[in-house]
Amino acid sequence: MDKNKSSDALDEIPTFNVDNIQNNTRIINYSRTFMSIIGGVIAGILGVNGLTGIVFYFLVMAITTAGLAAKTEFSVHSYFDSWNRIVFDGILGGLMLTLLVLYGL
Repeated sequence: MDKNKSSDALDEIPTFNVDNIQNNTRIINYSRTFMSIIGGVIAGILGVNGLTGIVFYFLVMAITTAGLAAKTEFSVHSYFDSWNRIVFDGILGGLMLTLLVLYGL
């Protein structure tokens, strides 16, 4: 009976294909980059800048995150090892790029 318990425990260990996770992460980064460009164009057309522009950037990234989560049918663990990949990856890097472009830092 102990053998079955240990076998069940081994069946519950999640396994990930590293190539698939890297590909999915790359897709997230491309999606965030594309949405940053589109958001920047929209912000430019609307004349949004300064602190309002940064808030607009985070709003665009929140919409992007919601779209990516919806694309996975909110079953993120089937495609990534954690929610952090879909929620946080690429957001701060994109913000730094946005600040660099907006303010010439």
